[in-house]
Amino acid sequence: MSRTTADTPVGTAPATAAEAPASARHRWWILVVIGLAQLMVVLDATIVNIALPSAQQELGFTDGDRQWVVTAYALAFGSLLLLGGRVADLFGRKITFLTGLVGFAGASALGGAAGSFEVLIAARALQGVFGALLAPAALSLLTTTFTDARERARAFGVYGAIAGAGGAIGLLLGGVLTETLDWRWTLYVNLVFAVAAFAGGAILLRRAARDRAATLDVPGTLLVSTGLFAVVYGFSNAESHDWSDVATWGCLLAGAVLLAVFTWWQTRTAHPLLPLRVLLDRNRAASFLAVLISGAGMFGVFLFLTYYLQASLLYSPIETGLAFLPMVAGLMITATLSTSVLVPRFGPRPIVPLGMGIAAAGLVWLTGLDLASDYATHIMPPLIATGLGIGLVMAPAMSLATSGVAAEDAGVASATVNTMQQIGGSVGTALLNTLAAGAATDYLAGRDPRDPAVMAQAQLESYATSYWWSAAFFAAGLLVSALLYRRGRVEEDPNAAPVIHM
Repeated sequence: MSRTTADTPVGTAPATAAEAPASARHRWWILVVIGLAQLMVVLDATIVNIALPSAQQELGFTDGDRQWVVTAYALAFGSLLLLGGRVADLFGRKITFLTGLVGFAGASALGGAAGSFEVLIAARALQGVFGALLAPAALSLLTTTFTDARERARAFGVYGAIAGAGGAIGLLLGGVLTETLDWRWTLYVNLVFAVAAFAGGAILLRRAARDRAATLDVPGTLLVSTGLFAVVYGFSNAESHDWSDVATWGCLLAGAVLLAVFTWWQTRTAHPLLPLRVLLDRNRAASFLAVLISGAGMFGVFLFLTYYLQASLLYSPIETGLAFLPMVAGLMITATLSTSVLVPRFGPRPIVPLGMGIAAAGLVWLTGLDLASDYATHIMPPLIATGLGIGLVMAPAMSLATSGVAAEDAGVASATVNTMQQIGGSVGTALLNTLAAGAATDYLAGRDPRDPAVMAQAQLESYATSYWWSAAFFAAGLLVSALLYRRGRVEEDPNAAPVIHM
């Protein structure tokens, strides 16, 4: 595939000394634009969760149908990310970014105005489609905009903090909007983010020339999109059905076969959707796995601690969202510190495994929570520890996963990062829900389920099981990252960086 020129911010064409200050100002404003877009995409995975009871009551759908409000978004988003990344590479990151924003806003407006369950599900699926365009375009724009090593580290610290904390922010914002306005505003609020990001992107980004000789790998697109859809659907189906259900294991098996065929095809086609050179760098491969594992482990905090705070301790939605803020603060501190100070000085090998270990310890700490637990003494300290650990993992991993790729591969490398996080979240949700439900069932064996105290303890057993398994994910991540990351500091390759020079 021919090398294409990266989308550049206004004023960044061959910089003179006089132009540099203006370019620098534009770069940091572009980070604000990208951050808004990424926050919108990430928080949309959780913001509707708190609004589900209100939406269900108004639209009249069943408990069995309720999961599709979340799953429809995950299916479309997860299965189309690689396609979205390659579209950004082929047709331009600016146009893909702005198209994703407009489509996401339109789908959000449709969902907010939905008068039926079917319209709401269609809107959530459309959000996933346009999110799959938007997310990799945003990350690749960040990669191609910040080429100075120190500035890039700070930018990815902010981006990683948003990616890690977006779920918790979604819970807080969803609670506030549902309690103070209406459940529909958990969707309408995206219009605010989209309008601001679109205005900034339209002004600050310059459209690059399109490489008309490049073509899209249609067979590869069909293979990977269908394979990822089958994997995400299989794990999502496991939440409401048994693992022995044919729709669960059948989809997982079909997805694995399709992805294996896709990998084979990428070695044969002249214009691969996912060039294998993107995956073969050791640090990059370690980073992809770190994002996958931490994506699965984080759901032990966001999902089950939310249940615990609301169902067991009777917190309101707003109180639940506020309870996560110390975790968000810890995550943002270490995300910025790790990319700007720690990884440049020590390299990723000691830092990312350290973050995995701290996150695992925080989750083990959470297993001791009970009905008498006090927030300041028992809940906040392990939450902060978990946030500190996740910040040491997510920001460096996302930065290194896209570091050093050629300009024409920036979009697909960014899409692969997002795909890993999405697949990790789907796997984590399904596995932890299944394991937690099994723990509650085992506890109730031989006990009276009509006794409120027994049921409350059964819930605690299910939560503790999810924390233990989430900790196991992070422990596995510690081992994998310690073995795979190279020793020493990462050397920047100026020839592999995008073609923007400030």
